[in-house]
Amino acid sequence: MFDVDLLVPDAARVAGSIRTFERLNPLTGAVATRAVAATVEDAEAAAASAAQAFPAWSALGPSERRARLSAAADEIEAREADFGEAMTDEIGATAAWRRFNMDMALAMLREAAAMTTAIRGEMIPSAVPGTTAMALRQPVGVVLSAAPWNAPLALGVRAIAMPLACGNTVVFKGSEVCPRTHWLIGDAFRAAGIGEGVVNVISNAPADASRILEALIAHPTVRRVNFTGSTRVGRMVAEIAARHLKPVLLELGGKAPLLVLDDADLDDAVEAAAFGAFMNQGQICMSTERLVVDERVADAFVAKLAAKTSTLVAGDPRKGAAPLGPVISREAVARVLGLVRDAVSRGAHLVCGGNARGSLMDATLLDHVTPAMRLYREESFGPVAAIIRVDGADEAVRVANDTEYGLAAAVFGRDLTRAFDVARRIESGICHINGATVHDEAHAPLGGMKASGYGRFGGAAAVQEFTELRWITVGAGKRSYPM
Repeated sequence: MFDVDLLVPDAARVAGSIRTFERLNPLTGAVATRAVAATVEDAEAAAASAAQAFPAWSALGPSERRARLSAAADEIEAREADFGEAMTDEIGATAAWRRFNMDMALAMLREAAAMTTAIRGEMIPSAVPGTTAMALRQPVGVVLSAAPWNAPLALGVRAIAMPLACGNTVVFKGSEVCPRTHWLIGDAFRAAGIGEGVVNVISNAPADASRILEALIAHPTVRRVNFTGSTRVGRMVAEIAARHLKPVLLELGGKAPLLVLDDADLDDAVEAAAFGAFMNQGQICMSTERLVVDERVADAFVAKLAAKTSTLVAGDPRKGAAPLGPVISREAVARVLGLVRDAVSRGAHLVCGGNARGSLMDATLLDHVTPAMRLYREESFGPVAAIIRVDGADEAVRVANDTEYGLAAAVFGRDLTRAFDVARRIESGICHINGATVHDEAHAPLGGMKASGYGRFGGAAAVQEFTELRWITVGAGKRSYPM
């Protein structure tokens, strides 16, 4: 067991009394982490701490901010073993998922460091003679960042890195599911010399999450919010922020389709489908939940994918290199199995999987899924993929868009002109042609549409989210006014 405190100056004294909560290992049920349960007063102290640190941090030159962010990346990399242990204990991460998280976190943080010298304004024309006009980007102040448990290191770093690069300070509300992993991120920033109060990390008991989040959004020093998580909670965040007129960046749930056209390379499509559907037990916002397959190639595709899926058996991530680890909880397994049973009862064919041992659930594949089944529309967030057979590209696009979500998508086809046309017609913030739905790059504009959220993380797009665009003019000489 690992004990986690708050990373907020003097927060424990402000709280008056210290409460804790426990996070259990999803596989063994043993206590993985005991963490301090922040109060509203703690949250307010975190916001005040970030506000106090903002003037000095925002006044630093870009080269110094870049150096400190780079040092933080080095510090996180040096703690790979600590992060790996925390992710295994708290969420049951496999070796492959631990490595993916570390690689993405380092890429995102080093990309953010490079972006400190790419935050630029522009000269703009003025109709007033002798006037110089500029559009400048400036840091906004305190940014509230909240990240989920499913990719705790990568998404935790993403929530912090670009706000800092833009000159803001951060209050990071960690997930109650992985408090140790998220605490380690903040501790690495501190150890790297980021500066007192620049990054503040709070953890909260599950029952207190909504009160803490609402208090932070409402705090007058908080000027921006970025939240990655479920669509249900994202709606709440957006509603609270709207009441306070605060901009929000939301990356929410998904029901990603992978379209297999009649000229697709089936072997490539199978590899991408298996990775996209079952990596991290399907617990990724970009996971391939729907396989939209042209009838002309469906039988061959299903046979190939079934052979691949049947090898993806869940196991203990502490023992060897099992391709799948535990689902986040037994309750989550029960919910996913409920979707499977509902689909089978309504005519779907269970190709493989569909069984569980506690929190371990093997990769599961269903064919002939229709809109009458819950699995067709509900986000499973588990190791299950639904095959939906269609007649041609137009129907494939219609089915792909027949969802409230719009985060990621993929299209497989050898005719790239047609595949590109299909991709452009899909309502999603991200679409990969001849690639998996699960794909991220630190500099790319990642985000969704519809119920998958709005705004973009990554590179220059994120600069727009975490800065204010200001119009400033400088007049030379006298000016005549009509009064």
